[in-house]
Amino acid sequence: MLMLITYDVDTTTAAGRRRLRLVAKQCVNYGQRVQNSVFECDVDAATARLVKAKLTAVIDPETDSLRFYNLGNSYQKRVEHVGAKPGYNPEGVLMA
Repeated sequence: MLMLITYDVDTTTAAGRRRLRLVAKQCVNYGQRVQNSVFECDVDAATARLVKAKLTAVIDPETDSLRFYNLGNSYQKRVEHVGAKPGYNPEGVLMA
């Protein structure tokens, strides 16, 4: 299933900047960055729960936020891309 992860981490402190890097590193492990704080992740239900748990453990819920959008398996009908950065096929090869 395709899960969209978005985050907003307070970077006014050194600890916040560190959390931002940790969140981004975790997201890169599971998906493709499509915008600065937005990742598309093609994961199964167990991996989705794992990613949520890892990210939730990193952030400070008083100052940071995470949003998870579960687009399911028929996501192709729900995602429309317009603009400069080309889309990609999350089921395809990410590295050549």
